[in-house]
Amino acid sequence: MFICFSVRRAILDFGSQYTQLIARRIRSLQVFSVILPYNATREDIELFHPSGLILSGGPSSVYGPHAPLPHSTIFDIGVPVLGICYGMQLLAHLGGGKIAPSPQREYGFAELEFVKSSPLFEGVPDGSQVWMSHGDKVGDLPEGFEMVARSDRAPAAMHNLVLKHFAVQFHPEVVHTVEGGKILSNFVFGICGAKATWTMPSFIEETIRRVRERVGEKKVVLGLSGGVDSTVLAVLLHRALGDRLICVFVDNGVLRLGEAKKVAETFQKHFKMKLHVADARQKFLKALRGVDHPEKKRKIIGKVFVKVFFKAMPKFDFLAQGTLYPDVIESVSTKGPSDTIKTHHNRVDQILKLKKAGRVLEPFEELFKDEVRLIGRELGLPDEIINRHPFPGPGLAIRVMGAVNEERLDILRRADAILIEEIKAAGLYEKIWQSFCVLLPVRTVGVMGDQRTYGQVVALRIVESVDGMTADYVVPPKSLITRITARIVGEIKEINRVVLDVTSKPPGTIEWE
Repeated sequence: MFICFSVRRAILDFGSQYTQLIARRIRSLQVFSVILPYNATREDIELFHPSGLILSGGPSSVYGPHAPLPHSTIFDIGVPVLGICYGMQLLAHLGGGKIAPSPQREYGFAELEFVKSSPLFEGVPDGSQVWMSHGDKVGDLPEGFEMVARSDRAPAAMHNLVLKHFAVQFHPEVVHTVEGGKILSNFVFGICGAKATWTMPSFIEETIRRVRERVGEKKVVLGLSGGVDSTVLAVLLHRALGDRLICVFVDNGVLRLGEAKKVAETFQKHFKMKLHVADARQKFLKALRGVDHPEKKRKIIGKVFVKVFFKAMPKFDFLAQGTLYPDVIESVSTKGPSDTIKTHHNRVDQILKLKKAGRVLEPFEELFKDEVRLIGRELGLPDEIINRHPFPGPGLAIRVMGAVNEERLDILRRADAILIEEIKAAGLYEKIWQSFCVLLPVRTVGVMGDQRTYGQVVALRIVESVDGMTADYVVPPKSLITRITARIVGEIKEINRVVLDVTSKPPGTIEWE
């Protein structure tokens, strides 16, 4: 459930992987939002003086034995309500309507057919494309509700104008819903009357104030990777704490070509921050030897990182991390019943224990990459850093499919460097979300120089996205793919085949592991 209002922010989460994406869309309208558990009480919610509520989607069925249900009294707050997907089914169920399993799950694109006008769809044309993802559907509408729109297979929207309760079966928060932003804007401003007061400058000011209050005169160490998130966080925390911030960069042996040297030069020369560099390449590679399961790789890297980090900086009061919300929602369900997709390196047991003890600072844990980039611009960071493509915490270890060793890492580093160099030369680097190579655990037959080869295979992963929660694959011009392939195969003798990944997210993820 989302609560939109002009002072603070809140959402009650029913388990959707897109819950935070709802908040992200509202924040893009410059309206605050906060996420709360689905079972938050009326008193919990009223602390935030909400002007509206949004019930998120979720993987459950309202008839399931453990279906998440809200406290009935939350509807007595008297503010407008918007139910999304499971939220629509929940409103129908609680109001006495009927929910039925669909003979065929409705997943993917659908078109809206309006049967009644509604303030929620002001300015949205008939036939507008939306994104569906549900197994159940609303059968009989609850008393007082009218159907507003339908799709081929199910009621797509309903409302009760007396109660100011609105519901949609599709997901307006994902970019695949063409008029999703307009629909959410209609609810937030037209129906709830919220004010646009939340901006990146206000976030920076509030974060600095809260960090200073929480830290006082104590010491903070930041695990610095050199990527966008940790770099922006380092600059923000340095502004708040000055020399009480110490950055620790761990060379884990699974970095890109020349990465360690570049990070050290950037922070020591340009940002004038305290930086400690720990060379732990052999420790990580030894721990990863023979491991081919992606979850095990992530957990090993997280555990070794903690050991190396604590040894490099044995005494500290707070640990700071550039964790983003996609990391959190894909790792563990911290606020609602969301399914775990994968474990992230910064969510291993040791760090979770520190977090439980209140010793972890993660100011960006409810932000998306594009918001962090906006903060970076406000802080005056150069475009070269702000526009850098995301790089996973476990590094190349999860881009080398199968067992990791120095030989395979070296092959991948060289291929990845060629891809990025050519993407930049073509002027595409800042136009796409992410591009990288994946080394596959297979060998294929080839012919090079009239000789038979049995070489390795590299996959090119190029995607466009707004926030990393959903993504579409990108197919560059054929001439560029040809040039990249020719260089990789020609300059890296171990590789004789290059393939292109054309899978969107969902159903895939951006990374392969």
